[in-house]
Order: sequence, then C-alpha cells, then structure tokens
Amino acid sequence: MDLRGTPELSPSARRRLLADLTGAVGRDRVLDRAIDRHSRAHDASHYLLVPLVVVIAESIEEVAAVMAVAAAHHVPVTFRSGGTSLSGQASGAGILVDTRRGFRRIEVLDDGERVRAQAGATLRAVNTHLARHGRALGPDPASEAACTIGGVIANNSSGMAAGIEHNSTRTLESLVAVLPSGTVVDTAAEDSLLHLRRHEPRLVADLERLQDRIRHDPDAVAEIRERFSLKNTMGYSLDAFCEAEGLLQLLNRLLIGSEGTLGFVADAVFRAVPVQPAAATGLLIFDSVDAAARSLPDLVGTGAKALELMDAESLRVARRLPQAPSAVDGFEVRDHAAILVEYRGDDPAELDGVLGTAAPVISALPTVRPAELSRDPAARAALWSVRKGLYAAVAEARPPGTTALLEDVVVPVERLAAACRELAGLLAEHGYTDPVIFGHAKDGNLHFMITEDTEDPADLARLEAFTEDLVRLILRHGGNLKAEHGTGRAMAPFIDRQYSAALVEVLHGVKRAFDPAGVLNPGVVLTADTRAYLQDLKPVDRVDDEVDRCVECGYCEPVCPSRDLTLTPRQRIVVRRARARAEADGDLALVAALDEQQQYESIDTCAVDGLCASACPVGIDTGALVKRLRGERRGRLSAGLWRAAARHWDTATAAAGRTLDAAAHVPPGLITAPNRAARALIGPDTVPLWSTDLPSGGRRRSLLTPPADDGEADGGARGTGEGDAAVGQAAAIFLPSCQGAMFAPAGSAGTEGSGVQQAVSRLCAAAGLRLLVPEEIDTLCCGTPWSSKGFTAGQDVMAERVLTAVAALQRPEAGTVGHPPVIVDATSCTEGVQTIMTDARARQDPRAVSVVDAVSFVVEHVLPRLTVDPRRRVESLTLHPTCSSQKAGVSADLQTLAEAVAVEVHVPADWGCCGFAGDRGMLHPELTASATAAEAREVRQLDAVDHASCNRACEIAMTRATGRVYRHLLEVAADVLAV
Repeated sequence: MDLRGTPELSPSARRRLLADLTGAVGRDRVLDRAIDRHSRAHDASHYLLVPLVVVIAESIEEVAAVMAVAAAHHVPVTFRSGGTSLSGQASGAGILVDTRRGFRRIEVLDDGERVRAQAGATLRAVNTHLARHGRALGPDPASEAACTIGGVIANNSSGMAAGIEHNSTRTLESLVAVLPSGTVVDTAAEDSLLHLRRHEPRLVADLERLQDRIRHDPDAVAEIRERFSLKNTMGYSLDAFCEAEGLLQLLNRLLIGSEGTLGFVADAVFRAVPVQPAAATGLLIFDSVDAAARSLPDLVGTGAKALELMDAESLRVARRLPQAPSAVDGFEVRDHAAILVEYRGDDPAELDGVLGTAAPVISALPTVRPAELSRDPAARAALWSVRKGLYAAVAEARPPGTTALLEDVVVPVERLAAACRELAGLLAEHGYTDPVIFGHAKDGNLHFMITEDTEDPADLARLEAFTEDLVRLILRHGGNLKAEHGTGRAMAPFIDRQYSAALVEVLHGVKRAFDPAGVLNPGVVLTADTRAYLQDLKPVDRVDDEVDRCVECGYCEPVCPSRDLTLTPRQRIVVRRARARAEADGDLALVAALDEQQQYESIDTCAVDGLCASACPVGIDTGALVKRLRGERRGRLSAGLWRAAARHWDTATAAAGRTLDAAAHVPPGLITAPNRAARALIGPDTVPLWSTDLPSGGRRRSLLTPPADDGEADGGARGTGEGDAAVGQAAAIFLPSCQGAMFAPAGSAGTEGSGVQQAVSRLCAAAGLRLLVPEEIDTLCCGTPWSSKGFTAGQDVMAERVLTAVAALQRPEAGTVGHPPVIVDATSCTEGVQTIMTDARARQDPRAVSVVDAVSFVVEHVLPRLTVDPRRRVESLTLHPTCSSQKAGVSADLQTLAEAVAVEVHVPADWGCCGFAGDRGMLHPELTASATAAEAREVRQLDAVDHASCNRACEIAMTRATGRVYRHLLEVAADVLAV
C-alpha cells in the first residue's frame, strides 16, 4: 500500500476491475476520477483512506453484484452512507460503495407503530415521517440530522436517551441484508429460514455451532451478560448468542453493530417508540465534574429521560455558539460542569407529577445556581442545539494543523465520578491541554476529545501511551472500551484486552462464518495489527479562511441541493484540502486533475443557498467560499459588464422580460438551436438554457404601483394602500423584488393586477395599511445576482443605491414617522436586502433599517385586521418553504399564513432547497432536477388543490419539477382575504 492506503493494482488489473464494476452498475456510477475518490474519502472520523474507486449502488442486486466483483478481484469493500461514523469504520482503501442515493425509501406501517426504512434515509427524515403519528425511532444519536439508518444499524447506535433499552438491538424487528456471498436474506419473509439453510448451509452450521458452544460455557455467558449490561459496541453483538430465539433472530442481532464487516443491511423494520409531547429541559451547573458526576445516581432515580454531562471546556465552547442559550452565561467558568436534564410526560399533567417528584432531589443538589427547567420549545431547542453540536463546535476550536480525536467509553454509573477524576488526571499527565469531557451520563457513557498533530512522531507516541493507560483505566472500572461509536479502527487492536480468549475466538469465528474471504471492511472490528489505530490518521490542512474550521462531521450534507448531482459542502472543502496536500507533496498531476474537475463539480453546481451554514454546528457557509472562488475566476470583462448592469438595472430587467416575452411567441425550434450553440460556444455557466416551461416576461415594477398622492408624500415615493387607520402614516417601505419584472406571475401571462407585488398591495389596502415604494424602484435590486457570482463591485453599487433610496423615504416629508421597516416580497431578496442593511449597520451607516419579509409582515400586521371567510379558504395546499425562509425563520410565518387561508396544509417531508438559486436553475437545470426529485414525487402523491411558495424563482423550479402550478403564498392569501 502507498501512503494513502490504496491497494496496489497493476494498470491492467485496475482496468479489469473497473470494467467488471461497470458491468455491474453502469459506467456513470463507477467513479474513479481524482475528485470522486478524494471527495468521498473523508468521513467524520480521524482516519483517512482514499478508495481505489467509488461505486454508487442503487439496488440490492447492484450491491450483490459489486460484492461478487470485489471477491473475484480480491479487493476490499467498504459501505458508506451518511459518513458520520467516528471510529474509522466508513473509510476504506478498496471499493467504497456509496449507498446514500439509492436507499432512501421510508414507509410508515401500522399507523406509526412500525416503520420500514432503507439504509440511506437519515434518522431525521424517518422521524419526520413518524412525527405525524406521535412516534420516533428509539436510537437518538446527536448526529440525527445527518446519520443514516445504515449507520444506525451498523453501529448499534443509541444516543442521548435511548440507552440500551431503545437502541437498534432492542427496536429492530427485521431486516433485508446482502451477505458477502451475494445471498439476499429478508428475515421477515415466511420462507427466509428455509432460504437461508438452502443457500448458506456453512454459515448456518457455523452460527449454530458457535451458539451451542457459548450456551454450554457458563463463564462465557456470565462474561457476556456483564459486558452487555452496559452500552457496548466492542466487537460483535455476542449477547445475541445468549438471547436470540432462533436462527433468523440470531442473524438479525449479529448484523446489528457489525460495522459493515458481515454484510450490507439494505433496509429494516423498526418498532417505533411513543414520543411524549410534554417536556421540560434545564441546565444544572455544578462547581466541578466530580460534583456533577456524584449527583448522577440521584438524578437517575428521578426518572430523567436524558442526563447529558458537559465539562468546563464544553461550557466555554457553548458560549461561543451563535445559538448559545442564556443558561450557559452569567457566571465565570472555572472548573464548572453542567448536566443537561430532561423530563417528559404524555401530557402536561403527567409532566407536572414527574417534576413534582424530581423537584426535592434537584433542589438538594450542590448546584451553583438555582435549577430552572423550561417547557418553552425554543428554549429547549437552544439547550439541545448546544449538546448536539458540541463535538463539532469543540473540534472547530482545535489548534491549527491538528486533528480532533473523539473517544467513547462507558463505566457503571456508580463508578462514573471516580472514572472522571482519573480520566482528567490521565489527560493532564499526558500533557493534553484543554481536553473536553462530555457524554450520556445517565448510562455512564463518556465522550472526550483530544487533539493531535497526526504527522508528528512525538504526538503519535503520546497518543499510543495515553491509549494504553486509558484502556487499563476503563477496564479497571468494569467498563467497555466502546459504548456507541463502534469498534472501528480505533479500538480494533484492543478487542483481546476487553474480552477473554474464548470470546475473542468466537468473534473471529463470526467473521469467518459470514465473510470467509475477508473482503468486507478489513481492519475494522478485528485486526491482527496491534498498532493499527495509529495508522491512516487524517491530516488537516488549512487552506481557506471561510472553511478551515470544518471538522468534516457531515451535518451539512442532507440539506445540500447538489448532494445527488455533484458534491456536498463537506466534499467541496475536503477537495480543497486534498489539493493543498498534493501541492505540498509536489504531486502536480493530482493538483491539475482536481483543478480541472472541481470547476463544475465544486463551483458551478453549488447553489450558494447558505443552508449548509444553518445545518453546520459552527455556522460554516461553504457558499461564501464558492462565491469568492467564482469571483477570482471571473475576468475583468465579466466584472465590468455586471458592474454596468448594476448601474442600469432597469434596462437589464426590462430587456430580460422582453426576451422572455419574445421567446414565448415564436416556435421553440427557432430558440433552442441558437441557445444551445451559444452555451456551447460561450459556456453553460454564462448563457442560460431556455426551455418552454419558463414563463413569459414580467412588468416593470413602477407600472404596478401608482404614484403617491402629492398631498401625502413628496419624497420621491409611490404609494399603496389607504393609510394606517390609526396614525395615517406609512406602515412600511415596500421593495418589490425584481424577479417580478423579469418573470410573469404564474399562469397569468403578465396580466395586470396579478402577481405577488399586487397581492401585497391588495392585502395591505384591505387592512388599511399604507406602503411607500421608492420612485426609482425599477433600478433597485437586493444584490444577490452579484454576490452569488462573486462580483463584489457590482454588489457594492447596488447596495449604495438601495440605501440611498430607503433613506429618502425615511424623512417626514415622505410620509413616514420614525423608522418604518423595509418589506420585500421574495424571501431570497429579503435575505439580500437584510445583508445590505447588516453590512451598513456594521459600518455604523445611519441609513440601515430593519428588513422584514412580506409574509411575516402580513402575518403580524394584516391578518389580525382581517376576517377570514371560511367559505373562501383553499381546500388543500402544498407548501414549499425556501432555503431563505428557513434561514431567516420565516417558515413558521409561512405555515401560519397557509393555515389561515387553507383548510389542509402539507409541507412535504422531503422538502429541501430547490437549487434554482437565482439563475443556477437556468444555467444548470440538472441541479434543480436533482434537488427537487424526492420532493416532487411526494407533491404529486399529495395532489393538493393549490401549491405555493414564497419566491418566484422557486415557484418556477417547483412548477417545472412537479407539473403543478406554484405561485406566491401571498397571491393565494390575497384571493382569500382581500376581497
């Protein structure tokens, strides 16, 4: 193997392997370019192995075919889905099989009592489907937003409240698995036992022999029961041999927690657990970890559903988070520690009883401040966001050039205080400064994070010595070396330290029974190399200020609109890191390959929607990096043209509208051929692709807004509405989006009186609210067309123009008093104007004012003034929130308004960013097609009467994807309310 861990294959052997894989799944899903291999090599762990080839498998048959190819070529196989595993089990140097794209089906069964989910479905997606039935999956790891069912099963995940009562072992009912031989087993099928005995007689015989051996060995049974009385993901699920009733249940149980070394679990049926809707959460602050740990037995006795320990360094990090709750402030952190506690009940009355029982115990604890438990959903969410994002937030603060290593151990709860003391001493003894200790204290499960320079021999020697001492410490306290993160590569060399020789032999017997050729994930769970945990450690190169804090956790990936087309935010970042490493190593061929390949994969197809920042625990916006890279790659001519467009935006938008109008009135063939030729000549990232589903052109915004009455305002404004009934002053300054000037409203062919601009005017008029629109509205824009492309000069021109126009309407002679807000009728444009004002405020520019989306304005100021006629409400409405509405917190108001004007409101569980991203959907329509595919399927199944969103570009994207006409929700509201 070379330094990157790639198997050494001759060129001819490599060609034969690729040819056979192509025959198994098709050429377009056998990825062997440099960018494919390096972008997918990274997961959340501190290990890095670059695969020989990546295969996108989308069916059980394809997985079986890939396994057959791998066996024939003696090349190892590793399965990857969410890539959130922390012990190295999702990294491999052979064939990396990406199962995230093709295995996402979710089927709720028995009114939510059970659920069938495939390996690539995220835990959050499954729980979103179950939430409608008041249920959830039992496992609840902190990575629930990104981890997938395949990993939850493969690691026997538990989490913050699951313990060992609701982990995968206890809640999985049946599964469909592909064994290394290619045999497919559905353990719920009536003939599955017969099928297994017929096709896998040696496996059956071996498992029955191993089970008989264990059950007749009292010492082995006692050892297993002791080990599995705690959380335990070291080795395989040996407790299955003691507890499983029948061969199929034994197979189920052994595959759970097998970390991709025994087979591939394609889907599974889980028994869902009831969600107790009444909850109270609080943060108990103690003066030390020891004091917190000593309080745990009493807290466990109160019936707390979750008890999460956080040490002093955790609290310091939590204070830096943008969503930090007030509970972590107000005291000087020295040696403090905290326990996040949560109580639940089926209803408020039951919760009252639980809290009443717990109150005397909590009040008697040696906390440094009175305990406060909150039932407020927002306050509780803030507390949990700190805990769920803690690993990434702590790792983000690591010293430059170091890698974060997160360990996962467990001891009996009554030994936790002593173990914490000794662990802290051990960390100090080995010179680890500012280590972080946290974890699921209710279960005695500790996580702690250290940082190392993985390329410094002295650091590796320290890590080796510390790990040896750690193993002795945990085992001395009767604990397990891995609780829930899986054995992986990190603890595989220590299997024989935790288990007796007899059980170690059984573990190897299990591996030989399932995978006699040793093809599946070698080096994971079991290894003969006692120093394997020190090999293939991930270096971290600092390359870009915008993203250097990334710890590669993968939380960003499920929300990325390009995840199924090209790359995700994490992958865009690691490609930059791989390039920097190649450049430092003098590998100019790899540098050139990555430079060429990342133009489309990484830069052109990024929607720069910023949703990744909202999903990232430390707020990294990879789109900001892409914007800068786009700007650096633009020529001076392009920058000059876009700067000129900013100065003459009225002409530019009018020209765009006239072009679309003209295109709508000529035969499509006269447009498509020259349009495609222009794209081929000038470039697809410059020339939009015209298609027949694009609307005709819109109308100038000034034509849709009458001039203000001269007696009311002389500040260069146009007016809407009839004046505020109370004060006779303008309620807001209205900046209609220029999207309406370029694109006609849905289904209206530009008919006057339709569209969102007119809808806002009608709603405000009906409520007696007066709006002011700048006289020069046709020249204004939110700046997003420039910022998304990296044209900062043009963006600056437009920002100054917007600030000047808004300031002119803040004067009393314009008909305003005080500082009325600016409202905008498209959420992406609201975000753009908010950015202009935020930047101005940072410069202490007095022209900066607050900006509110029109949906929120209508909910707050219009709805309370109007009466909804139930006869006019829409029968059913499917709603598409946008990435901007989600980031700005407008989605809640969107839901409120939708429920006011429609009897039944649906938000698809598979909702996501549409990827239209201004003009991205016209430059790269494949991005929108990929981003909307899952949501579109659900929308067609819902088959609502009406469909709405809150941004014209997104409405076009969703109309294109679903075949249903989408319009702005305010247009629907105006039809219902403004009569």
